Amino acid sequence: MSLNSIDGWLIYDYRYSNPVMEDTIGHIPNMTRPYWFWIPMDSEPVILSSTVDIERFPESNIKKLSWSSRLQMIDILNQTLRTSNTIAMEYSPNCELPRVSRVDAGTIELVRQSGVEVVSSADLFQYSTQIWSSKDLKSHIKASELLTNIVHEAFNYIGDNIIANVTEFEVAEFIRSRFIDENMVITDGPVVATNEHSSDPHYDPAKQGSSTIQQGDWVLIDLWSRVSGEETMSADITWTGYVGDKIPDKNQTVFDIVIGARDCALNYLKDAHNDGRFVQGCEMDKVAREYIYKAGYGEYFKHRLGHSIGKEIHSNSVNLDSYETYDTRRIIPGIAFSIEPGIYLPEFGVRSEIDVFLSDDGPIATTAMQTAPVTIGV
Repeated sequence: MSLNSIDGWLIYDYRYSNPVMEDTIGHIPNMTRPYWFWIPMDSEPVILSSTVDIERFPESNIKKLSWSSRLQMIDILNQTLRTSNTIAMEYSPNCELPRVSRVDAGTIELVRQSGVEVVSSADLFQYSTQIWSSKDLKSHIKASELLTNIVHEAFNYIGDNIIANVTEFEVAEFIRSRFIDENMVITDGPVVATNEHSSDPHYDPAKQGSSTIQQGDWVLIDLWSRVSGEETMSADITWTGYVGDKIPDKNQTVFDIVIGARDCALNYLKDAHNDGRFVQGCEMDKVAREYIYKAGYGEYFKHRLGHSIGKEIHSNSVNLDSYETYDTRRIIPGIAFSIEPGIYLPEFGVRSEIDVFLSDDGPIATTAMQTAPVTIGV
């Protein structure tokens, strides 16, 4: 979407249903009614809010308009948009990008009654709210370094406790304890999955029923977090290992295909940058997916290639996806995302996940890149 093709950006929120509002104007506590933030292309922005909530906004230079009744709200909205033809909102045609689709259909209908065309703000809010600062990048790299250390500690913990019949759940608990030690945020996870459990991308080992890890087991660990603080960025990695000295041939073959797809996608982005060309998220997914299909395992790659990363693990900029959705947003300098192809067979799964930041000088892998399965000594 070209900024020259729209007359403004209308951000709508009700009961904190649209995180783009908070990304734009900050958190406004105890909002009880719908409110709007209108950012026109050729004049000053304005906040439209109920008289009940209007005083909750901090003092600023932003103009504020308020209403008491619904009819007054509609009148103020119509007056605000009266000279506009095309506006952007958090809307995705046919809900093609669920992460973008934050405004309900009824509200879109209401706005269209003002006589405007509504288009998606997907590119607009990526540029406006998702670009990292150098401080953001530094916090992400710190988190990625901690995660890499912890995942290796987890593999060592398995080896040290095999005789004690260590379980998947106990390894997950060990990882969570290390997050606490390192002052990292615990949301959910981690994934600690052996054998057929590693074919479930979001396997969550429970205290009751998780598997005991034994000699000859394949182990996948996916862990994510950020350093505690208001404005720190997340990191997200997945590594795999084998309990024993010699990796089984089939596991090694699938592992090699997965990291080949990972590296192929990253190199595609590097080449595009060197050629001065922007890449869409769906392009990256297609590159890795084609690599895995050609290797004969296409039906076992069951999710998108990667997701946006920000303060949230799954954030609001472009995803690497032509499979679950079709993300045509461009990968732009200043954003971060995961690259995580996977092959999930009935008996075991392999995923290799790295994080990448697109700098002005090109893409940077901000996490360690696994090149061989970890061999877990016993």
